[in-house]
Amino acid sequence: MLGIFGTITNPTKYTNGSEGQGLFDFLGNLFKFAAVIGGIYMILQILLAGYDYISASGDVKKTELAWAKIWQSLVGLVIISSAFILAGVIGRITGINILSPEIYGPTK
Repeated sequence: MLGIFGTITNPTKYTNGSEGQGLFDFLGNLFKFAAVIGGIYMILQILLAGYDYISASGDVKKTELAWAKIWQSLVGLVIISSAFILAGVIGRITGINILSPEIYGPTK
């Protein structure tokens, strides 16, 4: 018998076709999204630091602050990129996809 709202089925759009993978796919997508936002933020910081460097007008203190900001932004971008590269290398070596793990449970 159908209820007032009809038949309700489990969503499979975000589960890659496997049962019980929705949370892990969500977390993997969340980490990827955070990395993209972090990368965009770092690029924006590099652009703003470049503007600060150009507008320093020879002031040594402002130039040093701009270079420090550029350096910190580049280091942050390298850290974010290397985290994903390391996750990919570990995934290739071990066969475990770290960014989108698959958990196996008991079968029916």
